[in-house]
Amino acid sequence: MATYTLKAGTSWNDVWSRCRAVAPEAFDVDRARNLVAGQWVASGEVAPHQLSVDGSQIAGPPLIDEPEAQRAIAAATAAHREWGRVSLDERRARVAKAVELLAGQRELLALLLVWEIGKPWRLACADVDRALDGVRWYLGEIERQLEGRAPLPGPVSNIASWNYPMSVLVHAELVQLLAGNAVVSKTPSQGGFHCLTLAHAMLHRAGLPVTLVSGVGARIGSTLVRGPGLGALAFVGGRANGRRVALDLADTGRRYMLEEEGLNAWGVWDFSNWAELGAHLKKGFEYGKQRCTAYPRYVVQRRLLPEFLEMYLDVVGRVRFGHPLAVERPDDDFPELDFGPVISASKAVEMGELFASAVGSGGAPVARRLLEHGRFLPGQDTSGYVPPACVLEPPASWELRHREPFGPLDSIVLVDTETQLLAEMNVSNGALVASIATDDLGFAARIRDEIRAFKVGINKPRSRGDREEVFGGRGASWRGAFVGGDLLVAAVTHPRHGGPDELYGNFEQYSRYPVT
Repeated sequence: MATYTLKAGTSWNDVWSRCRAVAPEAFDVDRARNLVAGQWVASGEVAPHQLSVDGSQIAGPPLIDEPEAQRAIAAATAAHREWGRVSLDERRARVAKAVELLAGQRELLALLLVWEIGKPWRLACADVDRALDGVRWYLGEIERQLEGRAPLPGPVSNIASWNYPMSVLVHAELVQLLAGNAVVSKTPSQGGFHCLTLAHAMLHRAGLPVTLVSGVGARIGSTLVRGPGLGALAFVGGRANGRRVALDLADTGRRYMLEEEGLNAWGVWDFSNWAELGAHLKKGFEYGKQRCTAYPRYVVQRRLLPEFLEMYLDVVGRVRFGHPLAVERPDDDFPELDFGPVISASKAVEMGELFASAVGSGGAPVARRLLEHGRFLPGQDTSGYVPPACVLEPPASWELRHREPFGPLDSIVLVDTETQLLAEMNVSNGALVASIATDDLGFAARIRDEIRAFKVGINKPRSRGDREEVFGGRGASWRGAFVGGDLLVAAVTHPRHGGPDELYGNFEQYSRYPVT
């Protein structure tokens, strides 16, 4: 068995020293700063934070209180008024400069993603690249997209999840800025806050009106949702928090885009191309299924179970997981892994308990890899790692029957009729994506519109998409305006000459809804 060591120059201390050298204004010796009113300030309470990659302790996010959050919103509102007077050509030049500065720190941003949220190197680089490539597309399209439209009355507030700091949050911020809005963002407390600090140092240097704060949602969340002067809210998170945000927004008349979870499912019916499906499922394990478009649930025609299991168990056996920076020799290339740790040791414990509860209540444990199958440094803390596992026919009372695990824990449900297939694919009252694997394309076309997912793939998975491709959700998986391409710009602008604005989205119903 190979013995692994840390890739040269990639220790957390190495990465932190590079952050200090590149952006000393944003990083103190022992902590990151908040960016408020155009200044990097050493405010907020910093507590120890445990990295799930190896269990080591680092400085956590600088958590501010409500009065400081209110000051940040007030300063952002003033900056928004000034930014609205800047010409589109100048806005475009500054956003392009920010993209250039971010590209110059690509490797360091990716290393921060590796350490903070456990992304393997290839996926961390892809997160950075996707953000920058997406914004470059908007730089070329924004003049057309803004025709007849103007910035919102106030800045856009962003409350994002930890799993895609660059390709979701920073990407959205730069488009919001390009459209003429100042932005306020809260860092996720689970991870990604140092990556976002470095990214916002580059945005600030490019002359963009950005505010970055850290804080506990229970203390400052309402201010970031309801703060006076805000123009819109973009939120990515779970349904429980999404419901609270929606209630907080109810009487504000404010724009919003609330991306919430859904239990995405593959349906398998009258199907035979197992090699192709296996390739899709193998790729689906990337980042340990810690993403909103992961597929953790398989609804399988009963007679196809033997073939499905043969394919699925082969896929699970080939999944590569472990420490994202563990190499055989210090100068080796970064390891090629499907995933590293889950976001925290407590999440790993939860995943183990959920697997045990399903099996203890009658589910069949058809797959469960072991930690020793992973790639780890000698003696390292592995409490944040979860090998892939799967339960066949979990009980109806199982906690994950209606929600996503957000980790590498799958379930298989068997069905005998088309009606059962649809019912089992729609258990979560709406999803972001779903797919049907079938040889019968007529069958797929017939049931496609009955699947309560925003995007439905036929013999292929669906993803979030960006640029020209719209993204949203059905049912309880999404509230508010859809985003992506022209619709993202429309969501953060309004008609230049007033009057009602017609946005596409999932507001009170899944349809277009006029917003004044």
